[in-house]
Amino acid sequence: MAAINPEFGKELKNYGAFDFNACYNCGNCTAVCSLSTEEDSFPREMVRFSVLGLEDDIRSSLKPWLCYYCGECSTHCPQEANPGELMMSLRRWLTTEYDWTKLSGLLYRSLPLTIIGFIIAAIGVLIFSALEKFNLQSIMHKGHIFEIIAIAAVFGFILLPNIIRMWWLIILKPKIKVPVIKYLTGFGDLIVHMFTQKRSLGCDDNQLRWFEHFIIVIGYLGLLFTTVFLDWFSNDSLFVIVLGYAMSIIIFIVTIDFMSDRIKKQKEMSKFSQPSDWMFVVWLFLMGLTAFIVRLFIDTGLIEKNIWLYLFHLTILVQWALIIVPFGKWTHFLYRSFAMYFAKIKS
Repeated sequence: MAAINPEFGKELKNYGAFDFNACYNCGNCTAVCSLSTEEDSFPREMVRFSVLGLEDDIRSSLKPWLCYYCGECSTHCPQEANPGELMMSLRRWLTTEYDWTKLSGLLYRSLPLTIIGFIIAAIGVLIFSALEKFNLQSIMHKGHIFEIIAIAAVFGFILLPNIIRMWWLIILKPKIKVPVIKYLTGFGDLIVHMFTQKRSLGCDDNQLRWFEHFIIVIGYLGLLFTTVFLDWFSNDSLFVIVLGYAMSIIIFIVTIDFMSDRIKKQKEMSKFSQPSDWMFVVWLFLMGLTAFIVRLFIDTGLIEKNIWLYLFHLTILVQWALIIVPFGKWTHFLYRSFAMYFAKIKS
């Protein structure tokens, strides 16, 4: 018999859920969801599981990740139970369940703790710079090394174990038998979804949002490749320089549109923004903007007299790499991609 947690609703509200108890099971949300099929009910099943507090069933489910929050379910809910926001809250909660460090849960539930984390990262950059006697060339060189080490450490010691835990909760714990060959044949789906998020095209009137997400994924990965692997700030190759500028501009433009949506609150998915939502788009925006300006100052010979600009960029980068990527909304991109993979191999 499945364990029931009557306090689950209160716990979930810490992750942004609204009064989903208002739901009286009319089924409108499932009827209008373009992703619903005879086998998969969106989002009605997750609403019932949440109301009943069936945590184990939610942990083993892929449905919160297979939902792309087009907002149709919330728009057509006669009780204003906001099932779309519930699905978003479940994704945040699941992120904390996968995270072996449990820091995701602390940061999601406490904005002051997140701010303290950002402050500690900024102080760390200042102390490091002071130890380097504010030598710009030395700071930039070691900052580049930090990027490589941070990426490897975050993926190797935090995100990879989290993915393994996700796999255990979804495949191993429910004792779902998956032939090894399926893991291999389904791997292509993981790569496709990771780069394209093509399932969101199944949502009605979602083509523009899909295109924006696709562009920002390409821009983010392009900027990551340019700055980390090609060392954009120290590279004199015209191709690398132009590529870095282009990727920065892409991130800059698309994140402005994302922030505009959250400010205007005209779209259903942008009406209820949590701090983690804002931090994701604002820090992504700042990364693109500061990277662009730093490179511009390098090319115009102004960077030596404006070391503070690079230190600001490095601070944003450290906060992004050590807080937002492993413990914030960035992980949704990773978990959603693996959810598509697990759905493929389970089918």
